[in-house]
Amino acid sequence: MADLRYQPVPHDHATFIEKARERRGFGQAYADLGKEFALAAELLRARSRSGLTQEAVAERMGTSKSAVSRLETAGKHSPSVTTLRRYAEAVGCDIEIKLVPAPRAPRPPKAHSRVHR
Repeated sequence: MADLRYQPVPHDHATFIEKARERRGFGQAYADLGKEFALAAELLRARSRSGLTQEAVAERMGTSKSAVSRLETAGKHSPSVTTLRRYAEAVGCDIEIKLVPAPRAPRPPKAHSRVHR
């Protein structure tokens, strides 16, 4: 059986993003995928806490390492709730999904229309 211990590769995300922002169009693309990046980061944190490799998570889910890699990559894949639940179970977590009211932009004051007779 393969060595399934998690051995993280050092990564300074802040520096990575700072350099990436220098590329034309990156800022808007990153903002457009904000929620997807947040989900990918949450998946990576959960796997890191579990101490598992992608291979180990894949084995527990009954899938391939490449499928786990796609789950952990923002903007590449829209996983089903069932897949997210299986991933969560594989890394020793529960999944919680909730709908949160979106912030609303301030509405301009209503113009009062009067009918003159």
